[in-house]
Amino acid sequence: MTDPATPSAQPTSVVRIDLPGDRKVTHRDVAANGARFHIAELGDGPLVLLLHGFPQFWWAWRHQLVALADAGFRAVAMDLRGVGGSDRTPRGYDPANLALDITGVVRSLGEPDAALVGHDLGGYLAWTAAAMRPKLVRRLAVSSMPHPRRWRSAMLSDVRQTTAGSYVWGFQRPWIPERQLLADDAALVGRLVSDWSGPRQPDEETLETYRRAMRIPSTAHCSIEPYRWMVRSMARPDGIQFNRRMKRPVRVPTLHLHGSLDPVMRTRSAAGSGEYVEAPYRWRLFDGLGHFPHEEDPVAFSTELINWLKDPEPDR
Repeated sequence: MTDPATPSAQPTSVVRIDLPGDRKVTHRDVAANGARFHIAELGDGPLVLLLHGFPQFWWAWRHQLVALADAGFRAVAMDLRGVGGSDRTPRGYDPANLALDITGVVRSLGEPDAALVGHDLGGYLAWTAAAMRPKLVRRLAVSSMPHPRRWRSAMLSDVRQTTAGSYVWGFQRPWIPERQLLADDAALVGRLVSDWSGPRQPDEETLETYRRAMRIPSTAHCSIEPYRWMVRSMARPDGIQFNRRMKRPVRVPTLHLHGSLDPVMRTRSAAGSGEYVEAPYRWRLFDGLGHFPHEEDPVAFSTELINWLKDPEPDR
C-alpha cells in the first residue's frame, strides 16, 4: 500500500480526515480569488471562519469546530493557499492576496460576513482582511500574532523578538528550509510544534498528522512563501505600501488571545496591537500556555471565544 504522504499520492487521504470522537465534518472545495480551497464544515448559524497557522492545516481547529457547532455557529476551517487540500499556486502568497482568498471564501459560502478567527499566520491574515475588507468581517479574533505593523516593528527593533522569531529569518534562504522541513519524514515539523508548545505537549498522533500534511508535495515550499514575502518586502515598494495600508484601523470588535509562555511571539510584541483597533478590544492572556493555546487548552480557548462571540456588547 502506498503511504498517503508519498509524492505519488493525492492529499485527499491525508487532509480529509475525521474529527476526534464520532463527529463527522463535511469536507468540500470552494472557489475563491482564482483558486480552489478545501474547507471542513460543521454546524449551522452565523459563520465563523477559522484560519490556521504554520506548520499546520485546518485540522488545528478540530476542537473549536465541535465547540462552535454545539454553540450554534456555522464553523468552517479552511486550508490556506498552498496548504492541506487547497491549490498550490506558483504565486499569490503576499498577505493582501491571501486576505482576498479568505474574504472570497466568505462570499463563496453564501454569507454576507464572517467572524474571523486566526492563529499565527492565519492571525496575520485575519488582521489584514479586517482592515482591507471590513464589510465582510463581522468580528475578529486573533491568537499568537500581533497586528502586522506591530509584528514588523517588533521584528526590526526588538532584539529578543528578532531572536525568538529566528525561524522566519532562516526561511529566507532558497530551498534549504524546504529540505529541512521534509527531512526524516518531516521530523522538524513535529519538533517545532513540540518546542513551541507549553507544558501541555501534543501527543504523537497529533505530531504525525502535521508531519504527514507537510509531506504532501509542494506544501513545504508554499507554506514558507508568505514568510519570505513578509521579510523580503520590508524595503520594497510593495511591502512599504502594504505597511501603509495597514494603518487603516480595524473597526470591528476584536478579541486578542495569547499564551504567556509563547516562545516565538513574545507577549510584549503582541500586546499593544489594540492601538490599531477603533472598536471594542479585549486582550486575554492564557497563563501557562505556549504558541498553540487552541490546542494546548482547547476548553479554555473555546469557552473564551464563544462567550465573546455571543456577547452583544463586547467590552473594550
